[in-house]
Amino acid sequence: MSHFVYILRCRDGSLYTGYTTDVERRVSEHNSSDLGAKFTRSRRPCSLVYTEEFQTRSEAMSREYHIKHKLSKQEKEALISAYSS
Repeated sequence: MSHFVYILRCRDGSLYTGYTTDVERRVSEHNSSDLGAKFTRSRRPCSLVYTEEFQTRSEAMSREYHIKHKLSKQEKEALISAYSS
């Protein structure tokens, strides 16, 4: 099973970072149900702008923490920009 870290860009330009095993399902939940994060509910629609795949949950959760808590918004934007190039 693959594990993913993803970043969403919300309607207001904010970024949300999360972890999942099914990116498509999770993005759909963020945009259309109460299963999405409270943060994204008032900022819909959200679009997927970045994903990273990992072999283990531990690796993915570690990376999610790093992106969420250690990177500035500017650094996240640079990560997204490099990913989409």
